[in-house]
Amino acid sequence: MRTHGLHHVALETRREDAQACVDFFGLLGFEQVDPPPTLVDIALWAERDGLQLHFLFKDDPVIPPIAHVAVICPDYEATQARLRDAGFEVREHEVHWGSPRCYVDDPAGHVVEIMRFPPGGAPPS
Repeated sequence: MRTHGLHHVALETRREDAQACVDFFGLLGFEQVDPPPTLVDIALWAERDGLQLHFLFKDDPVIPPIAHVAVICPDYEATQARLRDAGFEVREHEVHWGSPRCYVDDPAGHVVEIMRFPPGGAPPS
């Protein structure tokens, strides 16, 4: 269990888009988990390696046009292929910190950055 660092990100999402968002992040290695009983009526959750995404149900969600969630996917090319096979538009972006990266929009319109490794990290061997 993670005892420090970032634990979760909450993303406002229309209720009707929330399951599609959980399924989208499943392509990035996240699994749906149950929120506490007191929150099941307001959100769906997904988790990978102790990091949770909370899709909060909102009738009129605020979806920032530039702000984004960055996800490290060492299987970068395979991840891109899964996204494209699922019908998502993958937009290549310039390499920073030596890591290839791209952007894709989740079903609710949140911008998601995919990176092979994090800034300061080493390329996978």
